[in-house]
Amino acid sequence: MKEFFIFILGSMIGSFLNVCIVRLPKEKSVVFPSSHCPKCEKPIAWYDNIPLLSWILLLGRCRHCHGKIPFRYWLVEFLTAVIFVWFYRYYGLSSLLPAYLVMVSCFIVATFVDFEHRIIPDQISIGGMWAGIILSALIPQMHFAENLELGGFIAGFLVLLCIFLGWIYPIFCKHLMTDEEPYDDKPVKILVLISLIVICLVNSHKIVWPQVISGHVHSLTASLIGFIIGGGAIYAMGLLGDIIFRKESMGGGDVKLMAMIGAFLGWKLSLLSFFIAPFFGGVIGVIEKIRTKDNTIAYGPFLVLGALVSLFWGQKIIEWVIQGGIYHL
Repeated sequence: MKEFFIFILGSMIGSFLNVCIVRLPKEKSVVFPSSHCPKCEKPIAWYDNIPLLSWILLLGRCRHCHGKIPFRYWLVEFLTAVIFVWFYRYYGLSSLLPAYLVMVSCFIVATFVDFEHRIIPDQISIGGMWAGIILSALIPQMHFAENLELGGFIAGFLVLLCIFLGWIYPIFCKHLMTDEEPYDDKPVKILVLISLIVICLVNSHKIVWPQVISGHVHSLTASLIGFIIGGGAIYAMGLLGDIIFRKESMGGGDVKLMAMIGAFLGWKLSLLSFFIAPFFGGVIGVIEKIRTKDNTIAYGPFLVLGALVSLFWGQKIIEWVIQGGIYHL
């Protein structure tokens, strides 16, 4: 019975995600106006807006103009409902469940928008960053096993590497330069600076946190480290690819999506996501190259796949690699 209600909740959330998928790329409000037909733009009555059922009963057409309503609407509702049940079976009614449902809802919107428009809306990626950081501060279980000192060191190294690559970028990539520097986003840079300050304070061990909040401070710091490492790894790879290949190799939306993944999953699993994603993207990239002769693909969906694999099987993969399993293939 609980799974049934989770399924219904997921389909309802999926209906709202459809609104986000359609309107965010067009920079329209997701609240006003109310749901309407994409063809004739007449408002949809409540009985024609029941998740999953209405699309089937109407045979995928508008009641007024009989224009086709894309199958994607039903697919997103069904996919969201199934994923919500999947997460419920894995996490139960724990405090982790709502946090990861927020994350996967952002993933669904980012995936469908990126496939169609080759962009990832800032409302999803940057909003997801803040959601991951805030939820991490509230739910210590999200990052209780993170190594802050090693993560802080890697985060600092990546920041220095990105600064260095950003410094030499104009020398090799003047033809790619625009009025704004690559991936320029001042709010994100400010968040990176604040994150570094917090990481340094926590890792200095000069502040003794009260036990009642120590777990929350640890989880918040781990989220900030994951945010920097997740975004920093793909940002550095993008800059390095631009410099080597003399063409744009990574979009800013992918950088911010990866930073969001790091905020939710922490630095270990975000790095694992970073390395897993090319295995999915590479296969599709080769197929698209053969089929359309196009060298570019929407990379966000593969970062999402990498993140989901890392979330559910990441610890086992990391243990397998550490124990030398990769050398015994």
